[in-house]
Amino acid sequence: MAADKDANISLIEDLRPRLRKLIEIEFVLDHLNFLDNDNKDLIRTKARKESNLKAVDLLIDTIIRIRPLPKGWFREFVDALSAGGCKHAATYVEDSPPCPALEAENDNCVRLIELLSPSLLGMKTTDVCWDCFSKGILTIEDREIILAECQNRGNMGGARELLRRIVRFPPGWFSTFLKALQDTEHKDLYKELTGESPGDNFIAIDNPTQPQSQHLLKPQYKNTTQNKPMSHPGRDTYALETVSDITLENNAVGLHVRFIMDVARPALEGKNIIICLPTGSGKTRVAVYITKEHLDSRRKEGRPGKVVVLVNKVPLVEQHYSTEFWKFLKNKYKVERVSGDSQLKISFTDIVQKNDIVICTAQLLENYLERSHSGDDDGIQLSDLSLIVIDECHHTQKGGVYNHIMIRYLKQKHKNAKLKKEQKDTVAIPQILGLTASPGVGGAKKIDKAEEHILRICANLDAYKIMTGNLGENKKEPHKKIATAEERKEDPFGDVLKGVMNAIHIHAELNPTCDLGTQNYEQWVVQKEQNAAKEENQKVRVCAEHLRQYNEALYLGKTIRMWDAFSFLDKYFDEELKKKVAPEDEEAIIKTDTERFLFTLFKGSLFKVKLQELAKLPQYENNSLAKLRTKILHEFTSREKARGIIFTKTRRSAIALAQWVQENSKFEEVGVKACHVIGGGGQSVVKPMTAAEQRDVLNKFQNAEINLLIATTVAEEGLDIAACNFVIRYELVTNEIAMIQARGRGRAEDSSYTLVAGEGSGVAERESVNEYREKMMSKAIDKVKKLDQEEYEKRIKEFQIQAIMEERVRTTKKKQKGMKKESPSKVKFSCRSCNKPVCSGEDVEIIENMHRVNVTPQFKELFIQRENTSLVKRLLDYETNCFIACKDCGQRWGSMMLYRGIECPCLHVKNFLVTYDEKRKNVNKWSELGIQLPAFDYAEHARSVAESSEDEESM
Repeated sequence: MAADKDANISLIEDLRPRLRKLIEIEFVLDHLNFLDNDNKDLIRTKARKESNLKAVDLLIDTIIRIRPLPKGWFREFVDALSAGGCKHAATYVEDSPPCPALEAENDNCVRLIELLSPSLLGMKTTDVCWDCFSKGILTIEDREIILAECQNRGNMGGARELLRRIVRFPPGWFSTFLKALQDTEHKDLYKELTGESPGDNFIAIDNPTQPQSQHLLKPQYKNTTQNKPMSHPGRDTYALETVSDITLENNAVGLHVRFIMDVARPALEGKNIIICLPTGSGKTRVAVYITKEHLDSRRKEGRPGKVVVLVNKVPLVEQHYSTEFWKFLKNKYKVERVSGDSQLKISFTDIVQKNDIVICTAQLLENYLERSHSGDDDGIQLSDLSLIVIDECHHTQKGGVYNHIMIRYLKQKHKNAKLKKEQKDTVAIPQILGLTASPGVGGAKKIDKAEEHILRICANLDAYKIMTGNLGENKKEPHKKIATAEERKEDPFGDVLKGVMNAIHIHAELNPTCDLGTQNYEQWVVQKEQNAAKEENQKVRVCAEHLRQYNEALYLGKTIRMWDAFSFLDKYFDEELKKKVAPEDEEAIIKTDTERFLFTLFKGSLFKVKLQELAKLPQYENNSLAKLRTKILHEFTSREKARGIIFTKTRRSAIALAQWVQENSKFEEVGVKACHVIGGGGQSVVKPMTAAEQRDVLNKFQNAEINLLIATTVAEEGLDIAACNFVIRYELVTNEIAMIQARGRGRAEDSSYTLVAGEGSGVAERESVNEYREKMMSKAIDKVKKLDQEEYEKRIKEFQIQAIMEERVRTTKKKQKGMKKESPSKVKFSCRSCNKPVCSGEDVEIIENMHRVNVTPQFKELFIQRENTSLVKRLLDYETNCFIACKDCGQRWGSMMLYRGIECPCLHVKNFLVTYDEKRKNVNKWSELGIQLPAFDYAEHARSVAESSEDEESM
């Protein structure tokens, strides 16, 4: 008997970590008669003044210390646990711990409740409480305490108490809780936990021998396994024989918890990893979980934690903030977002210091890292951060901003290794977590080069491992189809355009070396324009600009309606004419003979009339458009609730296709509601969409107010778009990464992926190449994962040293180049269009190492301002909302920027002709120009502006 007592005591001691979490001390004590009142009072005091965990520790210590223990104490202890509402703890003690798989699954369910608690706190607590009580996962005491909490502290307080208590029940509580949510009409919360709406496929998994988190998966039963009924008092339930009988549903919210843990485990141990999971499988949700665990662990250790989440597109900042990190972590941690679209007018450094989690664009962080490196107090160091999450991390390659940040990291890491050898203090560096759906192959044609590409990305991110997930052998990819359209037999519209272009060739004495309407022609004419600008040949330069527009119209005529191509040209000429009119007196700005020829050729000749007539004839429309029409109609007539995305190449074609759908009565008859979504950058002549406009469209798509999106590649990568059941790429092929991203948008059951391509366009052939590269990528990732860890780390280190050395060479060359830089006064800028001298380099200053401005009084007399509704950016310290243009010819020079209350004309160097050492150059980026510009002196200019204002007031 003594031996039995010792064994039971040892068991309780061994189970202490688990019992601490499962015992609610107050109710258990009421049923422990073998403890005297003094010991009970001590334990209750410990619970009240310190915590329930400390009180459980004291209870276990007391049981171990008491000698002798009365006969039957162990049975009484088990019964007390059960009677006190701690049935799971009773099961542990009496029946010994469950199998590790079940224990892990139950822990994962508890973690899921913790992670999603911010959403669950909004439940109708009273209704859910009564339903859970009726289903047996709350005791009478639980019920009364929860209802009292609701009355005293409100609905959310009661919800917290309910969630704290249900997790102490034995496995099976989770599926019962789901059923309670379903029965109390909490469809949104049910979907939050499972990834799907409650329906007939609900399965209550109450078999204590089976992992309970199977509820997160969509059941897809194999022929070899049948569902077997299992008796359970008062309930009809079913159990599944094995976990493998269910495959993972491809849904971010319904991601299998165990799957999350497998992928995240190295990161939870503090290691750097890359998580490579398909689009829509929940990468960001895993990142949220890792972030929470990272901050929790550092808080427990008494160490500061600071997480920065980096994205490469402005819309992703708000998306990750509102739908992921803030949504789930707001109650425990301070979460903020910052981007070029933010309206926060405070220092980014202050934002990082005052928050636990910051979501921002990568360039913003890089700017402030550079500030710190340059000695600026208002900067950020890598040591200030404890975790960096890099979204779409496949962009961490040469030349990318992600890579610039990681090069800083790698340099410090290798410096630390040296410091450690010298027994000196090292500098803290953050943990790195990379997220991607497809790292690609980097243009590799052979498997060994693809493997090298994957390893380089791993090296750039200093990844301990690249983690992929087995989404189940039954996971379905969208049905894929290539719809090839026959080449158009007659194209009179295109023939007229080519006739106009040939007339311009003759006027400018140009002899094209390639077919009109092709990418090669585009490159040829751009080169002609650049050379003509350097040579001050205004005839060829202006003709080349117009030829580019006609070439674009030819492309549009091949892919969208002829009328859209005509409208594009007509609008272009209208806009060009507006540039030639001064806003003050409406007098025309002087035009050259070549300009008069070009405007007359389109606006005042029969060419325009002929194009206008042909654009109205449907028999000459391109066959690709007919294929697209057939595909859309098929999707919306063969599905009960169709929802899809069409990806197209340009902003113009996205807008035009949306208009085409909206104006077609056939589409309206089958319920098509279309809208376009395009990028927010201001580099295009087409008005971009603001982040707010993008969100509005995507929200309407989410809510089914819109069921067909026509999008540029902005929607391929990263943006959270509701599950679609068809995806169409219209005359568009880029690389294997974009193909995987676009295809991944088709997340609904029985979804389809279609490529619509014109015959002879080469689109279908390039798609086949991408499919080959995708397979090669998967094989390369598998090879990297199978590498011996020692060999993997050796190769990673070699690539890192190579990257650091290459960076040093670039830095040395840059410094040497800087030493040779002449005075800025030797660099001259002239108008790219009319060659009028504008300023010299000594007139140009730089703001935040980014924006080049000219605030001299002389420059102000040379330009006019025009409102530009397509250029609206709100940044941390400045904003722009109009452009500046040459007063003589209307050529755009840049934008007017308001920087901390001062108007600063911001120059875009590509709009000028640069003369240096008597040589004319075309410069597209300021970084290509070898001069050192002085920093903008804000205080001096603010004083000057203030004095000027005082002089005006005194007059």
